Order: sequence, then structure tokens, then C-alpha cells
Amino acid sequence: MTELMPVGVLGARGRMGAAAVAAIRAAPGLELVAALGSSDPLDPLVSAGARVVVDLTVPDATYDNVVFAVRHGMHAVVGTTGWTPERLEQLSAVLVEAPGTGVLIAPNFALGSVLATAFAATAARYFESVEIVELHHPDKIDAPSGTAARTARLVAAARSAAGVPEAPDATRDPLDGARGATIDGIPVHSVRLRGLTAHQEVLLGSPGELLTLRHDSFDHASFMPGVLLGIRSVAEHPGLTVGLDGYLDLQTGAAS
Repeated sequence: MTELMPVGVLGARGRMGAAAVAAIRAAPGLELVAALGSSDPLDPLVSAGARVVVDLTVPDATYDNVVFAVRHGMHAVVGTTGWTPERLEQLSAVLVEAPGTGVLIAPNFALGSVLATAFAATAARYFESVEIVELHHPDKIDAPSGTAARTARLVAAARSAAGVPEAPDATRDPLDGARGATIDGIPVHSVRLRGLTAHQEVLLGSPGELLTLRHDSFDHASFMPGVLLGIRSVAEHPGLTVGLDGYLDLQTGAAS
């Protein structure tokens, strides 16, 4: 009989967490052994024997949750935002002391979104201008989204590696925020609107043409294949991986 992978979910009472609980229960080869709220004690993860922890909590809690998991020999798959470069560096130092443990931090678990970001980074080398528009529901607490920030950084790295000059922009004295935020030189615009779930457009322009790469998630079900992929793959990737693309064979030429 095949051994089941014991999995614990943190943030199980949120929308994303509830979807993950249902997906894990239905998935072959996985066993849900703990489903905890964002503020619940973490000790039940240990007593239940979880080998992989899925963190879908809140930014204020996620770092401590992941460190707890790593120090107790559990792999972690993380979809919570709020991971600054400093936090990632601190986590990498913790992982040095747990060489067999893997952590995946994924700004987006939708496979289509991951592919769209990779395609954008490849295409951005060939266009004069690039801007990003991300659209989410108004309950989202961060802006821009983690997906948009990662897309901007990958796009900027690809353009820099290819020697693409800065995009033209003759704007002078704009209203505050009119040109969006700037991440590594890439303008990013955030829309928060009731009725939306998670959506992103990357606009790439050159004289006489426009390429638009858009991905839409209409339901939290769109994220579950990526969550399950992360759970099944994290033990094979010791150390820290940022972005689900690190678990995919993407021969797109995108920067990493």
C-alpha cells in the first residue's frame, strides 16, 4: 500500500485555505492531518506528524510559521504575501541549519499565471516599452500584488541582460500615482474592484504593435493544481525556492 503524504494547512478557515483543504482531501497520495486557523497554536502540526505544511495565513504570521515548520523538520509551501528581501534572507539562513528541508514561496499558484509571467519575461527583451496592470478584489491588503512585483522583477532582469534601454516616457509633473508604482524601472498599476478575483495584464509595445499577455483567475480552484504540485515537489527541492516556476521545466529564456 502506498504511503500517504501527511499535510497540514495553516489559514484553513480563509477562502484560499478552505479550497486547499478540500483539494488535499480529494487528492490521491495526500492525507490532511491538520487544518488550523491563522491564530491557532502550531504544536498540532508536530503531534499530527505533518511532513508538509501549507501556509495560507497572513503576512504578520507567515515568517514565524515557516520557521517553526523548518525547525521541526517539515517542508513548507507558502502562498502568503509579505515576504520582503530581508525576510527571505533570514529564512535562507534558517534553512542552512536544515539542509534537507525545502520551502516554496509562491506569489501565485495558478499555472497559467506562472506561465504568463515567464512568457512576459521572454517577450520583454524584444519590445521598447513594458507596463503591468494587476486587478484584484478590494479585500486584498497589498498593492501591487506579489505576482505583479515578481513579474516586474523578472521582466526587468531579462531586459537588463539583453541590454534593452529604458522605456521612453515624456511624462512631467504627473499627479501622484498616475504612472503607478515603479519596480526595477517597470511601471505597475493596481486596480481594486468588487467582482474581481485575480487578474494581470502585461502590455508590451513597440512602434506599430502591441502584445498583451493576460491571465484571469475567476475562482480559487484555479490555484489548487499549483498548490498540489508544490506539496508533491517541495521535498525534492531542498532550500528556498521563490516562484512556482522553479518547479516547472520552462525553457523560455526568462531570467530567474
